[in-house]
Amino acid sequence: MPGAIYAEGLVKTFGDVRALDGVDLDVPEGTVLGLLGPNGAGKTTAVRVLTTLLQPDSGRAVVAGIDVLEDPDEVRRRIGLSGQFAAVDEYLTGRENLQMVGQLYQMKAKDAKVRADELLERFNLADAADRTAKTYSGGMRRRLDLAAALVVSPPVMFMDEPTTGLDPRNRQGLWEVIKELVAGGTTLLLTTQYLEEADHLAHDICVVDRGKVIARGTSDQLKAQTGGERVEVVVHESGMIGEARGVLARYGIEGIGHGEVSVEDHTRKLTVPVAGGAKLLAEVIRDLDAVGVEIDDIGLRRPTLDDVFISLTGHAAEREAEESGGSDGESRPGGRDGTRVKEAAE
Repeated sequence: MPGAIYAEGLVKTFGDVRALDGVDLDVPEGTVLGLLGPNGAGKTTAVRVLTTLLQPDSGRAVVAGIDVLEDPDEVRRRIGLSGQFAAVDEYLTGRENLQMVGQLYQMKAKDAKVRADELLERFNLADAADRTAKTYSGGMRRRLDLAAALVVSPPVMFMDEPTTGLDPRNRQGLWEVIKELVAGGTTLLLTTQYLEEADHLAHDICVVDRGKVIARGTSDQLKAQTGGERVEVVVHESGMIGEARGVLARYGIEGIGHGEVSVEDHTRKLTVPVAGGAKLLAEVIRDLDAVGVEIDDIGLRRPTLDDVFISLTGHAAEREAEESGGSDGESRPGGRDGTRVKEAAE
């Protein structure tokens, strides 16, 4: 049985750009799917299709049990969306913005006010509740936009780069909100460029690149696919890097990063994929000592999602949000995902 978010063979093109090229997704109810990929990979296009803001050229999508193409209005009643850019009315106060969203969803005025106060407190905006949104900082607007997406406690949530622009404290706060939502049964599709965020929140991770799904699985499964442990060594002097590289190369595993030793000259750090666990460190230390290499630090670590990302896509994750007007190939006229409020009223 399909999950709360289900997509099969989604295709979307913009001119010569194939933003989605047969994307399949299946997100079980009450779980978080982390959708990762470099800028222009198709993440935002997928979110826009699943939230009825775009129609696919072909394929099928079902959200909260409703076919996205057959009954988009009903889909909108069952979802919450926080897009990449804050969609708030600058001339309303924070409280008025949230009350307006609640009333557009046919909440009673009294209930909308109570819910607005709850969310303002939760997102650390209570002190600014009666200031107009145009006086808010970028991070405050982002938090207000996230609060607006949660006014009606939807069964299915879409968050597109939700923590971009948030400081560490507010990012941690949002993580706690997400955990509470999911514990209460909400299903979440999360796109992010902060790989530690996906590692922390997502039950499953899907990596997309050039409109295609190139890998999926749990964080641990993807890390295992990339390879086991890495030995990291920091040598005492730059002149010792060559000798250290020769020693570490003997321990490298072929097929995992080609077994090659990577070197960061400015930090004097060398890294190599290995097998053998902690006992291997004693052998490495002994061999380094035998050739006269003095070390400042040595350690064994598991691969991170950054390692996975680089292994799968060939480069590090880009932190910038996908710019309007083109990284996924689509044109995004002025209103961007702020159509959430307008569509809720329709």
